[in-house]
Amino acid sequence: MNKPDTLYYDGTCPLCRREMAHLARLKSNQLVLQDIHELEPDAQTPDRHTLLRSLHLRRGDSWTVGLDANIAAWQYTRIGVLWRWLSWPIVKPAAAWLYQFWAKRRFANRYPNYD
Repeated sequence: MNKPDTLYYDGTCPLCRREMAHLARLKSNQLVLQDIHELEPDAQTPDRHTLLRSLHLRRGDSWTVGLDANIAAWQYTRIGVLWRWLSWPIVKPAAAWLYQFWAKRRFANRYPNYD
């Protein structure tokens, strides 16, 4: 059996925790949810600063980041199809911009002294 994929998230963010709790109830065993704050640093994983800025999904040796990581993570559930519309060509630019806007603001508000 293949090693499960891993979604890295900020476990101190209330909205992130709520979404991950919902995802945890619905996901298959092929996805592991990893709180960044409980992660031991290693050479195979981006640094904490990078991980805190956006969702990161690791699939073997490849990485998916941001909105794409969120959409991909939900594909491990029976309701994943409901998230796919966010990747439609007409929707994705606006959805990606909104995700980046939210992620930057969340990071700046939660970690004002991190940079």
